[in-house]
Amino acid sequence: MLPERLTRLVTLLSRLPGVGEKTAQRFVLFLVAQDSDLSRRLAEELVSMSTHLRACERCGHVAEVGEPGAPVWCSICLDNKRDPRLLCVVAKVQDLLAIERSGAMRGRYFVLGKLLSPLEGIGPEDLPLETLKRRLDEHEIVEVVVATPPSVDGEATALLLARELAGRKLRVSRIASGVPHGGDLEFADQITLGRAIEGRKDL
Repeated sequence: MLPERLTRLVTLLSRLPGVGEKTAQRFVLFLVAQDSDLSRRLAEELVSMSTHLRACERCGHVAEVGEPGAPVWCSICLDNKRDPRLLCVVAKVQDLLAIERSGAMRGRYFVLGKLLSPLEGIGPEDLPLETLKRRLDEHEIVEVVVATPPSVDGEATALLLARELAGRKLRVSRIASGVPHGGDLEFADQITLGRAIEGRKDL
């Protein structure tokens, strides 16, 4: 029904997370109907992204490439106001951004990039554990906050990290989980409710 060129673009866009074929088709038809300047600028940004954006060499967050030969560090790693003693380990960049929006973390981060998942064939050897250990050896970190999601894979990864970091002179903590603000108890699952009770605090 669509020209082959548009079909190829729909196929590419539908490979993005959260974008199905219908949404991708809507995007493509919108761009065709708009002024060509929007499509051109979008194409230029996509092409330049692979050249000017890389993973931060220290934490794995998205960083902008500077001068040739200069270290590629993100804005968080370059922020001298951050607490260098606190390192928050997350599964992906989206989790880092969510924590940053909360304003609760004033330390720095380490992005694993993936979670331990035997069903998907992801084992301990696939996680950047050695890179994390080198990071801990090079800096004055006293606490590692494990902020993996409260899922089966997230819990397995948290236990693996706790085991791998055991014996080091640092505190390894896990983010709490409980009932979300504004949520109803009747809709919370048993594990969430159990952790909310276990992690109770004095009023």
